[in-house]
Amino acid sequence: MASNQTARGICQDRTKKQGWRGQNPLPPFFAWHLTMSTSGKQFIVLKHRLLHPEISEVLARAGHHAKVLIADGNYPASTTLGPNARLVSLNLAPGIVTVSQVLETLLTAIPVDEINTMGIPADDPYAHKGDPEVWADYRRIVSASGLALELTPIDKWQFYDAVASRDHVLTIQTADQHLWANVLLTLGCRTSD
Repeated sequence: MASNQTARGICQDRTKKQGWRGQNPLPPFFAWHLTMSTSGKQFIVLKHRLLHPEISEVLARAGHHAKVLIADGNYPASTTLGPNARLVSLNLAPGIVTVSQVLETLLTAIPVDEINTMGIPADDPYAHKGDPEVWADYRRIVSASGLALELTPIDKWQFYDAVASRDHVLTIQTADQHLWANVLLTLGCRTSD
């Protein structure tokens, strides 16, 4: 079995032949791991659960303070994108996929400084019912990920303004049917492993 250094060299040679530029063809934002298969062929294995190539690309280019919206199925995602944002639609069928599933996956791949939910206006009929049930699931997911962050609701219209900002880099549109299920992540800094 070849060493990681040898595998990295083979990977770099292969990427140069395919037209990729630079010393390291792997995005620096993510922790990558080179390994060998039993047949001796090299392949790259991500150290997180996120597999979607377009989402991975956007996150790899994002920096500190960038904002990522995980939108529920009712959110007007196509008309509220920030000027630098990309929309990825994962809304396959009602309830598939959910904001919780995307949040759980993203938290394996990116550092997060802040997690905002869309606050319910006082005049909304749902405002008197307390926090939406799905927020308890978000709290469980955040806690299980090891983050010491609280969900912070922000006013509905300030939420829309935050999504329309130049810091917004990605909206992931889900088909989540929960009401008030939108989550806005503010990316943190990657520190040494």
